[in-house]
Amino acid sequence: MHTTDDILRAAAAWVWFPRDSEQQNDELQLVRYPARFGGGVRASQVDSTADAAAVVDHAIARTRAWGESRLTVWVSPSDSPDLEHELLRRGAELFDTVTVFASPIESIEIDIPVGGSAEVVRSIEQVREVDAINVAVWAQAPFDEEGLRTEFSDISTALAAGTGLRVLGRIDGEPVSTGGCTIVDGFTRLWGAATLEHARGRGAYRAVLAERLRASAELGARTALVKGRISTSAPILARAGFRNYGDERGYRLAV
Repeated sequence: MHTTDDILRAAAAWVWFPRDSEQQNDELQLVRYPARFGGGVRASQVDSTADAAAVVDHAIARTRAWGESRLTVWVSPSDSPDLEHELLRRGAELFDTVTVFASPIESIEIDIPVGGSAEVVRSIEQVREVDAINVAVWAQAPFDEEGLRTEFSDISTALAAGTGLRVLGRIDGEPVSTGGCTIVDGFTRLWGAATLEHARGRGAYRAVLAERLRASAELGARTALVKGRISTSAPILARAGFRNYGDERGYRLAV
């Protein structure tokens, strides 16, 4: 059984490195996102003996050196030092808040409505359907044919190794929702959930969530960890039995 400290450490250690991204971990974790995801630099995991102003200055300098003009900073209770006040002083915009949720997989109960279904992605055609959902929801560039093949290869490799998977959700057979997960140290990190706007509120997210949990348990995960947006998935996760472990907030700063 994972303890509260285990969960908080796992949440703080969670960072995403998109394919073709660049990264630097000095004072804090910085990731330069590729153009397909809109570019810019994302910062998190502050761990520095410098003061908040110096850490923000460092992040801005690295962002400019990469030729980027937008810095996104996610702050969490585990940061040292806390950057939130310094970001607000510099005029940063709060654009999102997520709640860190976790639960033993066996304790989660999810009601899936009639017509809702979900499946583990195992074909390039499913990858194509997932990409269409992500493009619509996240306003990102679509994969070309080579990109689809590369994405399919990555998904297949992770599934075969038991380190992660991607799920596609349907309502009455129509592909409308997706989400992924990564297995790390007995946790399944649930990420990338997206549902087409016209299908929201009909149970597609719940179907995708349930399938990710089922498949993750088969791969040996014991605890589900997810960061749910307070405006969308957080209420669903709370109703399913996930416990709240605090919030993380995202700020945007033009540099």
